[in-house]
Amino acid sequence: MNPEMNASKTEDSGIAAGRVVRRKVDGSCECITDEVTVEEPLEIRIGKDSIAVTMRTPGEDADLTAGFLLSEGIVRRRADVQEIAPCTLPVSLGNVVNVTLSSGVRWSAAAAHRFGTISTSCGLCGKTSIDFIRQQFPPLDKTASVRLAVARLLQMPDQLQRAQGNFARTGGIHAAAIFDLDGALVVLREDIGRHNAVDKAIGHAFLDARLPLQNHVLLVSGRCSLEIVQKALAAGIPIVASVSAPSTLAVNFARESGQTLVSFLRPPTFNVYAHIERLALDVEVSKF
Repeated sequence: MNPEMNASKTEDSGIAAGRVVRRKVDGSCECITDEVTVEEPLEIRIGKDSIAVTMRTPGEDADLTAGFLLSEGIVRRRADVQEIAPCTLPVSLGNVVNVTLSSGVRWSAAAAHRFGTISTSCGLCGKTSIDFIRQQFPPLDKTASVRLAVARLLQMPDQLQRAQGNFARTGGIHAAAIFDLDGALVVLREDIGRHNAVDKAIGHAFLDARLPLQNHVLLVSGRCSLEIVQKALAAGIPIVASVSAPSTLAVNFARESGQTLVSFLRPPTFNVYAHIERLALDVEVSKF
């Protein structure tokens, strides 16, 4: 049996359902309906220029596009974007968005070769991209009075998990959430690509004209790689946390960019890899 996964009939286009065979504990088999996260390409166009194709879970495509444009340094302010609209041509199958930048925003189509096709596992690759990021986004001010209570930080993973509706249904999707320093959930987005989930979250804040998010925390459900910390920097987020491990590039980038990086956030424990001074700890810790 090779069942086709069909998009669910609900408003959520990010979930598909199909019949599968499941082997049970006792060794017997049964045919059940299983839900799977949808993965489809999204082509982002500025005017007539196709600048990137990212593999994503459909839904919140305007947020995703805005977050991508921000993290790539194409736009800086909400006023830079006039419109983000889905392509209405039937041939697009709902997988193309058209961006109209405001007059006066400089954009070079020649820069599009940096993007190409972006997989669900990697938002950026290569030394050229990393050097570009450092040029586009200066380090944050480490002297700013941003302090996060540990009690608030420890509450965030549970809030993230409870808000992950599609993960509960499929078990195969990442989440990115933005919290304020009081621990209130501002926005949560899910996607099969961890970098897409972050783009959707910061893109939502961008379209709401809430940037920079200097008094906020970004929490991701999986590991923390370089592109996660970079996208947080583009949004002005000083504290980045992840449920799982960080990469060496993420750690080094956070230290260079003045961001606090917390990983293995599994209450009551966590590891701090960069700029611990933003956490209001109950005990004194030697600087590293």
